[in-house]
Amino acid sequence: MLTLQFIPHSEIHPLSSEQRVKKLLRIVKNENIVLLEGRLKSKEEAELIRRTMESIDKKFKGIEIGTITPKKVNKFKKGLMKILFREESGFTIIGPATIIKEIKQDPGKIQLFAMGAKKKIRRK
Repeated sequence: MLTLQFIPHSEIHPLSSEQRVKKLLRIVKNENIVLLEGRLKSKEEAELIRRTMESIDKKFKGIEIGTITPKKVNKFKKGLMKILFREESGFTIIGPATIIKEIKQDPGKIQLFAMGAKKKIRRK
């Protein structure tokens, strides 16, 4: 079964950068696709990728990540978002590489190509 987990900005904003990365990686390692309201800071994204590389094994093959930002946001709203949240507005998708095969990004949309999680076969 494919599971999408939405994380609103209000849930992740109060966390430290380290806590954000740990939370996201834990969710993705459980074979869930994260739909994150907002974007990670570039340092957080780099740390997520670094920790992912350290965690790769036979079961966990890595992550795929894609971000979309609104194309037309007036300067006042964009400035207000930066002041309030210290981040750009947008939407981020993070998922395990075993499920997400490809993410295509355009300024106005994300196309996600996924395969269902493999069923575990019990041998008698």
